[in-house]
Amino acid sequence: MGEKCVIKKLKEETREIIKKYPKERNQLIEILNEIQEKYGYIPKQSQITISEELSIPMAEIYGVITFYSRFTLAPKGKYNISICLGTACYVKGSQKILDRAKERLKIEAGEVTEDGKFSIDDVRCVGACGLAPVFMVNDEVYGNATVKQFDEVIDKYMKE
Repeated sequence: MGEKCVIKKLKEETREIIKKYPKERNQLIEILNEIQEKYGYIPKQSQITISEELSIPMAEIYGVITFYSRFTLAPKGKYNISICLGTACYVKGSQKILDRAKERLKIEAGEVTEDGKFSIDDVRCVGACGLAPVFMVNDEVYGNATVKQFDEVIDKYMKE
């Protein structure tokens, strides 16, 4: 599929999502949420279409996307690994887990492996401080984590 076809499809699909909501700027978060669910990120063309359809400046849309950690501007891997670097997790060794993730997957935080299978995010808190240190793979939480446990979990996902 050519780039023009992809852009046209994104515009059409984004317009279909927008049609489900009243054409009001206070619907922006709901629309962005549905786009995030559909694509796994908020494509630039979807942002442009929202801006045109709801008369919201691109800067405002970008501001909302970057303010909420739920939204992302880039695609994630099939298995998105989030490693908590909040105070409780950091003090209990989460940096070692992040370092191991980068070493194993040969990518930095915010990047995706070439095959699209894994991505890494360093996050500030996942709300599970009592289980520190914590990492997540998609929505599955691994608490009281160790580098050894991380390796075992990654080995499991590499086989899939």
